[in-house]
Amino acid sequence: MPYWRLSAFYFFYFSALGVLAPFWALYLKDSGYTAIQIGELMAIPMATKMIAPFVWGVIADHTNKRMQIVRSGALAAFLTFLLVFWVSGFWPLAIAMTLFSFFWNAVLPQVEAVTFRHLDQESAMYSRVRVWGSIGFIAMVVGVGYLIDHHGSRVILYTLAVLYAGIWVATQLVPEESTPAEHEHQPHSFFSLLKSPPILTFVAACFLMQFSHGAYYTFYTIYMQGFGYSETLIGEMWALGVIAEVVLYIFFMHKLLERFGARTLLIASLAIAGLRWLLIGHFGDSLAILLFAQLLHAATFGSFHAAAIHYVHHAFTHKLQGRGQALYSSISFGAGGAAGSVASGATWELWGATTVFSIAAVIAFSGMLITIIGMDRRGG
Repeated sequence: MPYWRLSAFYFFYFSALGVLAPFWALYLKDSGYTAIQIGELMAIPMATKMIAPFVWGVIADHTNKRMQIVRSGALAAFLTFLLVFWVSGFWPLAIAMTLFSFFWNAVLPQVEAVTFRHLDQESAMYSRVRVWGSIGFIAMVVGVGYLIDHHGSRVILYTLAVLYAGIWVATQLVPEESTPAEHEHQPHSFFSLLKSPPILTFVAACFLMQFSHGAYYTFYTIYMQGFGYSETLIGEMWALGVIAEVVLYIFFMHKLLERFGARTLLIASLAIAGLRWLLIGHFGDSLAILLFAQLLHAATFGSFHAAAIHYVHHAFTHKLQGRGQALYSSISFGAGGAAGSVASGATWELWGATTVFSIAAVIAFSGMLITIIGMDRRGG
């Protein structure tokens, strides 16, 4: 397995996310956009994730040229991101963000499918590759937070440009997945699988989990600023959550999947997410409680994502892998994330942070109940 070449891709991809998720809203705020506009602009990368991964997944599954498609998407993402340096105003920026995020979002699900093909029978070891994405995220949230403190928020643009170029370079190194054996046969069509109650339940759970993250990904940095925390400390807080995720991935995730299975981990992750949003929303003035809440990121993103990817790998086998991974990305990080971002932007100034995070907790708990009732133990 090309461990380091795959790991390099995850490092650069999630390094870019480590700049975009915590700090892009801050850049927008410093550029004069309102809370509603920030919520709408932050929803754009998530909205394009509803469409791009599935479109490219269908093409990749039919052509079996997955990495060729990934390389084209990575190059297009880098080139279209450069537009951000020259545009100004809400609509020109919205168009630029739509373009670069469309291509960027098409890349990851196909690399996930390639990674699992290379892992073959060792799918539980996925976390050992994915951990380098978390390490890249940590490096960026700490480093860029420091740079913003000393050089201003425009440093975000230059950092992202370098990272998008790095993603494209990394895709040149990842080999094409091995061709499926001729005897492999997918017993179900994609849409017949999609209509089954357990898969519908899984899709709903993924949507609700990311919907509940909307206020966190859109306004956490701004929320922390309101309590007087510095950008450097805020970056370290983001990093703390991902450090907890790294520890989980390296030492525990493959063992947890083998012992408890995907369904149990998804349920536990949703329950912990509800607790996390309550703590953040009600105890923003307590650094100790916020530190504890950030440690829970190991569950609300780490274990949930690894369990979901594991479930998709077993539910959508063979030639449906690309579309299965794209479905997860589109519904979860796309539709769920976009809806959560827009909803939090529309209600943040109207209802306040405490109410918005409390609603997020209710949404996460609802996802937990739905999963308990309707999801099977496919893939563990």
